[in-house]
Amino acid sequence: MFTYLLIGLGILLVIFLANLLKVMELTSNLRGSSQTQVSTKDNKTQGQLLFLFFFVFMAFVIWQMLEYGPRLLPESASEHGVDVDNLMNFNLIIIGVVFVLTHAVMFYFAMKYYGKEDRKAEYFVHSTKLEFIWTSVPAVFLAIIVIYGLATWNKMTGDVPEGALEIELYAKQFDWTARYGGSDNQLGRSNFRLIEGTNALGVDQTDERSLDDFTVKGEFVVPVNRPINFAFRSRDVIHSAYMPHFRAQMNCVPGMITNFHFTPILTTEQMREKTNNKEFTYTLLCNKICGAAHYNMKMDIIVVTEDEYNKWLKEQKPIFAKSQEQPAEKVVLTPDTAKIASIN
Repeated sequence: MFTYLLIGLGILLVIFLANLLKVMELTSNLRGSSQTQVSTKDNKTQGQLLFLFFFVFMAFVIWQMLEYGPRLLPESASEHGVDVDNLMNFNLIIIGVVFVLTHAVMFYFAMKYYGKEDRKAEYFVHSTKLEFIWTSVPAVFLAIIVIYGLATWNKMTGDVPEGALEIELYAKQFDWTARYGGSDNQLGRSNFRLIEGTNALGVDQTDERSLDDFTVKGEFVVPVNRPINFAFRSRDVIHSAYMPHFRAQMNCVPGMITNFHFTPILTTEQMREKTNNKEFTYTLLCNKICGAAHYNMKMDIIVVTEDEYNKWLKEQKPIFAKSQEQPAEKVVLTPDTAKIASIN
């Protein structure tokens, strides 16, 4: 009922405005002036109103920044995340200054150079000085942004720190599985041709490094202040491992392995205290639209102290616990298949 009432009011408003325009047109004809002719006074008034609108518009922009700026990204919880946030803020400052200056000049010109009967626009074909300014100034700022960005990117994606924890994140429609390197912190080889039964990740049992590997689903645990090197794989389509609090994102591509490393600096409990949210948890998301249940493809990340992590580690059981008691039947892989989706 309320919807129909709103529609009716909208129709009445349109009719009212149409009749108002007719009245204004008739009034203009009675005065002997044309409704379509714009006077110098009209131009001056519009220019002044435009300049006034500039301040209203800027006030609205500032309100948006104050209201939604803190929600742009969650608080950084990784070592390199601070650098990423500084880079982003640097870019936003430059863009913001350019945004304000260009709009101020545009609205000021609209007010100052409003149309007059005796005013004629100046026309010139070429200005070397002007072209030099509008080419060199943006080029300098772009160079600064690119150099700063490359320096931050190289710092993030440099060599994996010594002693980094090795974890594989395996994606498939529509869930994640985390595989740890076990006590030796080395991930065993894997191959899609070995996927069967309980071996959902295709881990090679003949590789000694895989005998202590273990997997977890639903959530995975990492220690704070220790570098973590992630290896990403996908079974079916391209997924994207996205961990917003750690400023980390990497595509998971079928048939190849991608990597990304970072160091957590805040435990889950510390972040709960900072956010005053007892239910807070870090989350791994899929940032590629990978199918009908894409929205539900996520996994919790629990960041704990080193002691808590070591205690949790002792409670995990290897994937091939039985194979440690009796040798597993050797699986023969051809040179071509051994190269596909394998970890050396």
